[in-house]
Amino acid sequence: MSAQDEQKTRADRARAIGLFRYQLIREAADPAHSTKERGRLVRAIADAEHIDPFGRRVRISRQTVDRWIRDWREGGFDALVPNPRQPSARTPVEVMELAVALRRENPDRTAAGIRRILRAQLGWSPDERTLQRHFTRLGLSRSTSTVTSVFGRFEAERPNDLWTGDALHGPHVSGRKTYLFAFIDDHSRALVGYRFGFAEDTVRLAAALRPALASRGVPQAIYVDNGSAFVDAWLLRACASLGIKLTHSTPGRPQGRGKIERFFKTVRDQFLVEITGESDDVAGRHVVSDLLELNRLFAAWVETGYHRAVHSETGAPPLARWQAGGPFPLPRPAALTEAFLWEERRTVTKTATVSLHGNAYQVDVALVGRKVELVFDPFDLTTVEVRVAGVPAGTAVPHHIGRHAHPKARPETPPPTPAPTGINYARLLDDTHQAELAHRVNYAALTGDYHQAPGQLDLPTGDEVTR
Repeated sequence: MSAQDEQKTRADRARAIGLFRYQLIREAADPAHSTKERGRLVRAIADAEHIDPFGRRVRISRQTVDRWIRDWREGGFDALVPNPRQPSARTPVEVMELAVALRRENPDRTAAGIRRILRAQLGWSPDERTLQRHFTRLGLSRSTSTVTSVFGRFEAERPNDLWTGDALHGPHVSGRKTYLFAFIDDHSRALVGYRFGFAEDTVRLAAALRPALASRGVPQAIYVDNGSAFVDAWLLRACASLGIKLTHSTPGRPQGRGKIERFFKTVRDQFLVEITGESDDVAGRHVVSDLLELNRLFAAWVETGYHRAVHSETGAPPLARWQAGGPFPLPRPAALTEAFLWEERRTVTKTATVSLHGNAYQVDVALVGRKVELVFDPFDLTTVEVRVAGVPAGTAVPHHIGRHAHPKARPETPPPTPAPTGINYARLLDDTHQAELAHRVNYAALTGDYHQAPGQLDLPTGDEVTR
């Protein structure tokens, strides 16, 4: 890995840590809480075990949580991002491999015991915490208990307190697989955002979430799984920008997403059973011609069927129960636009240029050598805003544009089939050849053979009379 790649990796890790800290303190840092309420929330955070951005289980002390809250109030989100400084010398691979071999040889050995063995064998050893983190990454942690977790039923107290999002594999339409992104309100079971698309990616997720935020308001929290679209840095940035607490379920523990899983079962039983995207598989079902029709039919089922039917658990229609908690403030269009922009970091070259997915841009010469954030709409790479530590620093002037959209912003439908020209090149060549033959000598007529064209071999057929 080059020094530049390593530097970018450290910067990405630092930003991921900042997002993790923000998600952790967001609710406790709310100015609306009293001192007593904030203390209770901070103690709850300190008492719980959390999954850090790198999949490790960690505990955060109360003093650290308080310090992060103070930093956030004084410097905003950037104050939570650690300095991606050059790390100290790494532990040799051979030493860590020996430590792993010692643990696998005897799983009951503790990290402290393995550290003592390494010191006795090699004369030195990594510290105990370094060894323990390495064992955890490899799944070699010592199990200290087999307590079975018990999960109770949960329901958000008010509408827009919690939205749960997930994706459902849909039917094939126009020969392509479809996916449904959906967000359900935990309190009312109302479907606040939804859309079918041809890909299970970030762009299609945004197409479902953005209209939901614009029409239903901003929730306090969003709960999703660990699918690639839901862990994308864009979603973390959007939620942080709007003040939404984003929570991911623990891998292998889907508890908490039961409501949307139950909703997806309803979608299969009541909607998908009535449609098909294959013309040869009608069987009393409606044949969907394209993605636009699929989304239109689904919206009709949601708004006239699902939202108006009495829910078996709440005893009320989902939409009516959601509206009973309103009205809900809607985000400002400018804030929503900002939240759905994408951001990438670059270092300005000596020629005052930056590159972004094959495109070259000219920036202010005062930024040479500095790290900047490029903020842009993924569907329009011709307009890019430059920021330094979150502060606007002008726009990036396109110098060379080879790509007008982000690689992930693939079009929903393929380009239209061009209109046929009506030209049959093979027939055109044949007609030209026949016209030329008509002006030449008819060799077949001279020889008496009217069945043989010039240039063809006279092959025996087996019907000749032997003389």
